[in-house]
Amino acid sequence: MVLVHGWGGSFESTWQRSGFTELLKDMGRDVVGIDLLGHGTSPKPHDPEAYADLGAHVLAQLPDGPVDAVGFSLGAITLLRLATTHSERFSHLVLAGIGENVLRDDDSSGDRIATAVEGNADETDTLANTFAHYAHQPGNDPVALAAIMRRPRTPMTAALLAGVACPTLVVIGDKDFAGPGEPLVELLPSATLTTLRNVDHFATPEAFGLWDAVLEFIDT
Repeated sequence: MVLVHGWGGSFESTWQRSGFTELLKDMGRDVVGIDLLGHGTSPKPHDPEAYADLGAHVLAQLPDGPVDAVGFSLGAITLLRLATTHSERFSHLVLAGIGENVLRDDDSSGDRIATAVEGNADETDTLANTFAHYAHQPGNDPVALAAIMRRPRTPMTAALLAGVACPTLVVIGDKDFAGPGEPLVELLPSATLTTLRNVDHFATPEAFGLWDAVLEFIDT
């Protein structure tokens, strides 16, 4: 079971600290945690161009053979993009904390968040300032995290998503700014949706509803 965290997190802070990894181990699963480039124990370059292909860093650390994988937020986006070209590497793919947001071509939130991380956000921009708070947690490199938000991006098109042949589960809270999940699910060839009631974006990794959905899905 491969676990990939979101922006501003790490394998330790997102999956180990909550107890999810211990639950998986108790169920006999081998757990592989991957820290995204710019996070945790991984290198932290300060050039946005270095983050143009976050998937390459993950791909280099995947175990041989198809794996079950769970990603949250940026980790989910990275796994999803990787699956558009390497779907055969995944037995089951769980995408938590993403939905319609990955389809928005005009999303300016990345620059807003980077500006907030640098200490220049509008005080009324609650979302950007919340992300900035995570960027300045112990162990994080705020300059690297701002660079990630300013990385070159290519649109996640319907044609790309059609290449995700592996069974996929999208899990998103009904209070998550990244939602709703239906527009993304409709573009994936073999996807189902679980919506968590009264769960926002940042609470998703520790939500028991996510854990239950993951365990049920990977056992199918």
